[in-house]
Amino acid sequence: MEFITKFFKLQENKTTVRTEIIAGITTFMTMAYILFLNPNILSATGMDKNAIFFATAIAAGFVTIAMGLVANFPIALAPGMGLNAFFATVALAGVGMPWRVALGAVFISGLIFILLTVTKVRQILVVAVPHSLKVAITVGIGLFITIIGLKLSEIMAVSANVIPPTLEHLNATKGQSNLLFFEWNIGLGSLKNPAMLLCLIGLAITSALMAMRVKGSLLIGIIVTTIIGIPMGVTKIAEGFSPFSLPDFSNLAVFELDIKGALSMGIWTVVFTFTFVELFDTFGTLVGTANKAGLIDKDGNSPKIGKAMLVDAFGVSFGALMGTSTITAYVESAAGISEGGRTGLTAVTTGLLFLLALVLAPLATLIPNAATAPALIIVGLLMVSAIKEIDFEDFTEGLPAFICIVMMPFTYSIANGVAAGIIFYTLLKVITGKAKNVHWMMYLLFALVVIRYLFLTEAS
Repeated sequence: MEFITKFFKLQENKTTVRTEIIAGITTFMTMAYILFLNPNILSATGMDKNAIFFATAIAAGFVTIAMGLVANFPIALAPGMGLNAFFATVALAGVGMPWRVALGAVFISGLIFILLTVTKVRQILVVAVPHSLKVAITVGIGLFITIIGLKLSEIMAVSANVIPPTLEHLNATKGQSNLLFFEWNIGLGSLKNPAMLLCLIGLAITSALMAMRVKGSLLIGIIVTTIIGIPMGVTKIAEGFSPFSLPDFSNLAVFELDIKGALSMGIWTVVFTFTFVELFDTFGTLVGTANKAGLIDKDGNSPKIGKAMLVDAFGVSFGALMGTSTITAYVESAAGISEGGRTGLTAVTTGLLFLLALVLAPLATLIPNAATAPALIIVGLLMVSAIKEIDFEDFTEGLPAFICIVMMPFTYSIANGVAAGIIFYTLLKVITGKAKNVHWMMYLLFALVVIRYLFLTEAS
């Protein structure tokens, strides 16, 4: 125990082994859904679901443990949502490139990240981005997490109406387009829905525990809500349930990536997209969660950020080797940080649970989305509270921060929020004669963001 205390510098970070372990368990329980959602998404490429489950657990487990041991950072990593959907789109079975080639593209993007990290380009980002945008990233991620919680709990009801193309559209495209358009409707779910009702019960219980300052409130809330969900039919226990079961891993995709194919197919568009989105996504998550944990000062300095980014970079390529899409830092890490997690022991705990999930998969499936949703909603509140640090009286600081905040949840992308904040911050500072106050890296980022979105427009 003394070795653990010294290795992770628990006393210097004003935390304890118990607090860190609880934080790690909490983080795992809020992001365990990726173990089952990732296989559902990536299986559209023709990959074996059990192989994807294995790759997800192994990659998330080892990379998260590495984050704890190497960087001493309380951040967990796993295949990123959004990035896995993009992977499935470009490697759709029978339509896109072979999934082995797509894995090769992910591996290449990981090598690019390693290069950017070793040359300290990514670390400069932390210093270059102004304090107002760093806070905005934290707030935006808070809203992003809240929406995830609302959707998982079905409090937010989302539906889509299919709209066929209009005559004007067909004329404009000379009849070559048969695209269908979607009109999204967002509303309040029904109290007749047991999942929504369970979430509200869990939210009330967890909120009460938080208000009474009970240690481990989020974790206790998840466990209690899961138990309450049994008689409600939300927590489903199958017949012959056994907490210990090993899936069939006979069709693993380990080392199945095709790097040569990726280099020869002219898919640098895909590589660039993976790289760009991961660059801003990980930057936003690391800075946002680390800022919440008090691990970054106002000048953007943190001796741990460089090591954390290096682990993340190696994690991208390692994930591809194991057979899964891009590994990235998870915003749900904020749940563990809110429980007091401040060191790598939190990450190591989470990583070990991911590895244990290989044999405890049935147990992990018991936790319904409605049980983890309250924790995400409350974490959203804790992160949004940082908004008071933004100087909205200065329009050149306030507007970019606001745009950054709203773009994350409303476009469902951390990367879009960071990119929009960079564009408006740089533009307003230059227009108002404050160009000298802008770090040179911000101008480079501005150019990259503009090029990326112009490229996307032309591609579409």
